[in-house]
Amino acid sequence: MSKKPGFQVVLYYVTAPSEEQLQGIWNFVLGKYVNEDRSPEDIDFSVEYDESLGGGFILKCGNEVYNWSTRGRLGQFNEKLQSIRKNVGADEDVISILRTTTDEFRLAARFRRSGYVTSAGDGIARVKGLERAEYGEILIFSSGIKGMVQDIRKDDCGVILFGKDSEIRVWEVARTGMRAGVPVGDALVGRVLNALGEPIDGGKPFEAEGYRPIESPAPSITARQPVDTPLETGILSIDSMFPIGRGQRELIIGDRQTGKTSIAIDTIINQKGKGVKCIYVAIGQKASTIAKLVNTLRNAGAMDYTVVVSSTASDPAPLQYVAPYSGTSIAEFFMNKGEDVLIVYDDLSKHAVAYRALSLLLERSPGREAYPGDVFYLHSRLLERSARLSDELGGGSITALPIIETQAGDVSAYIPTNVISITDGQIYLESDLFFLGFRPAVNVGLSVSRVGGAAQTKAMKKAAGSVRIDLAQYREMEVFTQFSSDLDEATKNQLRHGRLLMELLKQPIGHPRPTADQVIALTVVNSGVIDTVPVEMVREFMECYLKKVREEEQTIVHDIDLLGVLNDDEKYFLVQKAQEEVTEFMSIR
Repeated sequence: MSKKPGFQVVLYYVTAPSEEQLQGIWNFVLGKYVNEDRSPEDIDFSVEYDESLGGGFILKCGNEVYNWSTRGRLGQFNEKLQSIRKNVGADEDVISILRTTTDEFRLAARFRRSGYVTSAGDGIARVKGLERAEYGEILIFSSGIKGMVQDIRKDDCGVILFGKDSEIRVWEVARTGMRAGVPVGDALVGRVLNALGEPIDGGKPFEAEGYRPIESPAPSITARQPVDTPLETGILSIDSMFPIGRGQRELIIGDRQTGKTSIAIDTIINQKGKGVKCIYVAIGQKASTIAKLVNTLRNAGAMDYTVVVSSTASDPAPLQYVAPYSGTSIAEFFMNKGEDVLIVYDDLSKHAVAYRALSLLLERSPGREAYPGDVFYLHSRLLERSARLSDELGGGSITALPIIETQAGDVSAYIPTNVISITDGQIYLESDLFFLGFRPAVNVGLSVSRVGGAAQTKAMKKAAGSVRIDLAQYREMEVFTQFSSDLDEATKNQLRHGRLLMELLKQPIGHPRPTADQVIALTVVNSGVIDTVPVEMVREFMECYLKKVREEEQTIVHDIDLLGVLNDDEKYFLVQKAQEEVTEFMSIR
């Protein structure tokens, strides 16, 4: 046997092997590793005593390990036991299952390609000895922690850790040959999961129907169909002026504490009974905030069709980074079954910050605002997975509501402009409006839906008509007339109508409005018959009026809700009824 330095082969043993065993192992090494680039003289074969193996041996050939030790075999059996513990039912005979498992268990030499950790800290590990590791591949460390390859260099690779780096005590790491994935299935509905798809709500373990990779290609152009079916948010100001369609990506953007999450939660609550599955992805939020949100959804009955994927502020940056991709993979499972899905990313600003931290720790070159050069691709490859599939592929859809937090209303910052350019419109929430009591504080001028009327029913399109123009004119006129006391009657009427409209668009949190209520309210206010009602009483009047219409005119409500139509006779009747109610309402007051 040649002792020439080169390819390292080490045999670790407890009981010294015989000459015959050594020769057999040497023959195996020759057959496996001698090729055009490596001759027998290039192999450096040595043996070492290792009492910790307990028995058997380990053969390490370069970065590849064949484990036939007692320690390795116990590890295999323990993995089998862990699998049983997760899947066994409460009424099953655990002892008989364990006995069967023991009888059927066949020990085999473990083979893996392994490397070693050169450094670990801040959620990042540098690993050497894994020449064939692939980007996005999952690695497993000796301590059981998993990581994902995110940076590949000539001599080593950078790995983001899905656990605490302080737990890495044994510095060996092995390839798995697998990509990061999450469990999917109907059993996930109603559960709160972490970024890896594991339940964290204290409930029973669930049985997944399969696994999906967290990263997958977006549907092609030919696999999509136009967005033409509305997804009602239940929020009058949005459904009337900035409609959202199934398969659309509508950005919710605004400063901190302006009601961004409230809009998303109201939209989820409004999907009750409409056959839409909802995924809420919380990124970098406080655990107490997420617990409160889940409780709100549960009290509203929304958890019956919602999955919450949570990566809190206390989680490592790698988990915050993968959370939205995991949520999208769960959404894709339902979409591929032909179902409609709504997914909320709350919020992508924190997601970008987590990715920036990882990139800087991986020593990638920083660009604008210290973000890496591929930060646009970070969100584009995520949001492009939202689509409405063609009928041939089942017709399912994913509607995305990404949330972005701005600083001092600056929509021209790096991340906001990136996401605005990716999405199909944005709902901009203005701090000044919020503090004046107009909630939701939607800015009519900066908000837009690029799908527009295509995602509205005929009834809503007819009723919404000139609302946006009226509001824009009112805001502009209000600025010019605030210092003027001498106004003509037409200007006064226009300002009064604008104030009534603004008051009507106010909506409390957690109370989404049915489509019929929205259409009827807009029809009446646009007719001008309630302009005589004092501004401070207009919401009280409208609630009384809508209650009577729902009780007495169920045919009209049915036509709007189920058929999406409102004919001229019905419109005339609603206006006349409103006129009568105004007279009665004002006489009482």
